Parts: sequence; structure tokens; C-alpha cells
Amino acid sequence: METGIITTPFGRRSMTLGMLASQVAAGEIKPDQSVDKWKLFRTLCEAKPLLGITDRALAVLNALLSFYPKNELAQDNGLIVFPSNVQLSLRTHGMAEQTVRRHLAALVDAGLLVRKDSPNGKRYVRRDRAGEIDEAFGFSLAPLLARAEEIEQLAAAVMAERLHVQRLRERITLCRRDIAKLMEAAVEEDVEGDWKALYQLFRDLVEGLPRSPTTAQLEQLLDELTALRTDILNRLEVRVKTTKERGNAYYNERHIQNSNSDSTSEFEPGFETKQGARPEQDNRRGGVTIDEKRHGAPDQPGQEERQRGGSGGHDDAGGLKSFPLGLVLQACPEILAYGPDGVIRNWRDLMTAAVTVRSMLGVSPSAYEEAASVMGAENAATVMACILERGGHINSAGGYLRDLTRRSEKGEFAIGPMLMALLRAKAPAGRKAG
Repeated sequence: METGIITTPFGRRSMTLGMLASQVAAGEIKPDQSVDKWKLFRTLCEAKPLLGITDRALAVLNALLSFYPKNELAQDNGLIVFPSNVQLSLRTHGMAEQTVRRHLAALVDAGLLVRKDSPNGKRYVRRDRAGEIDEAFGFSLAPLLARAEEIEQLAAAVMAERLHVQRLRERITLCRRDIAKLMEAAVEEDVEGDWKALYQLFRDLVEGLPRSPTTAQLEQLLDELTALRTDILNRLEVRVKTTKERGNAYYNERHIQNSNSDSTSEFEPGFETKQGARPEQDNRRGGVTIDEKRHGAPDQPGQEERQRGGSGGHDDAGGLKSFPLGLVLQACPEILAYGPDGVIRNWRDLMTAAVTVRSMLGVSPSAYEEAASVMGAENAATVMACILERGGHINSAGGYLRDLTRRSEKGEFAIGPMLMALLRAKAPAGRKAG
């Protein structure tokens, strides 16, 4: 059994106040105090960062605990183990004896072990006639038992800190994803702002984080990213409100100006006829009505305009001139596959197909909405059909459509030459409208 006397180390090893404090603490163990050695070891592994010990030192401690005969560390069972360095080397899977000695010293310095050296520095045990341990020299595990509650508290603190860091990293990851996608949407929708500078600021914040950041650094980064995300959201909300107000204006205008039951507003917002334009039936541009025949209307659309000497690209109201549906489908047969049931019978079907093609080509809704408001819904659908037909020659369908919209606003764009070029390229083999 242990004598409870303060012992000093053998040989050249000096006595320190830390060793003395560990021995004093080990002498204050309660008589009935006990703890499962393996549960305590697992807790010790969790508290490792705060105790200042390495995983190799823990491997040596694990070997020492394996020499303790009982699962419960208790004063009554004796708390001294006395394996040789050779035995410890075997239990630590071949660790060099010099390394074993170094980690034993680290465990003593950390206050987890107490040396009880024999007069000659060897580790051994003396037994009485009954075979019970009378006196043992080696390493005392008493500090582990005495500090069991402290070790549990340290382990809980480490686990709480680890969980806090994990949540910080998760929130930073979500914030980074939000910022990247919101900025991408802002650039695609042409929202006003210096997005290049904001993106550079975003990259500087992310790349400025060290490989192994502290909790304070993670918290600071999260605050900065949150502020940046809030700024971007505010800019986008302003754009959304502006677009919504403009959409409401278009909606009211459609009720006043356009009574056409075949409006395309159910597919995309804002695809109504321009104010002042005359509404026409879906099949009007593909043929001539009976009343027009009676009054001597020209057989071919556009003939009357040519007789008046008007421009081939714009109508009298200054908007883009529309062309017959049959001519559009003959020049752009690829659009037929995207119509309802693979057939386009009227302008409504063409506009439905254009919405599908717009999504497929990656054209943003705002770009198509702007084109429809400037050119008219039917002309915007015609332009989308032409873009689909020339898809292999256009790098960015959205950018190309926005450019045509701007040119149309200035009166510098006409659909006729585009259709004629496609017709010439296809020769007489174009498909007709179904």
C-alpha cells in the first residue's frame, strides 16, 4: 500500500514545485472515490489541448493504465504501476525506449503522474507472505483520480469550443455561398453597383483567413461576411421593388390598352403589347380576313406599306414591324420542336415556345421581359426563334438579346434582314407552320 510520504526523484532529476503540488493533491483523494480508468482516459483524450500533452504521451499513459489490474481506479486497490521501459515499449507498439522516457517525463510535468522512485531508481514491488503488495515503486496514478472532476470539466470545455468552431465554420460556409450566388444573380440581372470591387473584397476576406484560424478570427470573418451579404441583399431588394413597380405599371397598362384574350402574361410578366400598338388576332399576320378581301386589301402583308413607301423594319407607330408567322417558321424551323405537342399553330404557340427556349438558352427573365416591352411580345418571340436557329454562332444568348433590345430602342434594329438571312441560308427546304 502507499505510504503517502512525499518522494523525490532518483538520480539527476530535480524536484520541482509542480511535482510537489501533484503529490499534495494526490494525497487529498477521498476514501471512497473511484473512477473507471478507461472512461477517464477517453475524457483525458478530449481534454488533451488544455492539458498540453501530445497523442504520443497519451499512448504511453494508455500503456500504463493497461498494467493496472482493476478497471476502477481507487485508493483501496493501490494506485502504483511498475512496468519496465521494455514492457512499455511493447505495449506502445514498439515505441523507442528513449521516446517512452521522454513522454513519461511529459506526463509527470503535466501533473498526471507522480514518480515513486526506489533507492536504486528501479521499478519493482515487495509483497508480504500472503502475496499482497506491501510496497511498490514506479508511477502513481493518484493524480488522475484526484483530478478526475477537473479533467471532465476541461473535456466539456474543449467539446463546447469545438462545437462552437464547427457552427462558426458552417455559418461562414453558408454566408460564402449566399454571397457568391447573390453576386452572380446581380451581375446576370444587370443590377447597378460596382460588383467587381465587391467581389474583390469578398475574395480578400476569404483568402485572408489563416489555414488554422482561431475562434476570434472566425468570428470576425463571419461578422464581415454577414455585413457584406446584407449590403448585397439591400441592393437586390431595391432592384426587386423597382421591377415589381414597373411590372404593376405594365399590368395596369395591359388592362387599359390590350383586350387580346391571347395575351402572354401568363407565361412571363410584362409581355404585353406596347402602348399605342394595335392589337391583332394570332392568325392575322399569317393571312388576310374576308373583310379585307372585300375592300381590296393587298394579298401579301407588307405590300401596302411598300406602296406607301414606308420602312421595311418599323411600322407607322415607330415600333418594329412584325412578319407573318409562316415566314418566321420557315426561317426558324428549330423552334417548332418547342411548341405545344411539337407544333406551332399560331402566335400564342410561338410565344409559349419562346419562353421555353429562353430558359434553355440561359436568357434571364428580365432580359426577355425588356425585349418584349421594347419590341412587342410577338417580335421578341421571333427574335428568340432566330437566336435559337443561330445558336451555334452566338456565345451569350442573353447578352445578344439585350444588345438587340438596346438597338431596337434607338431604331437601329429590324427583324427583316435577320429573317431573310436565315431564309437564304436554308434555301427552299424550310418547314411550314403546322
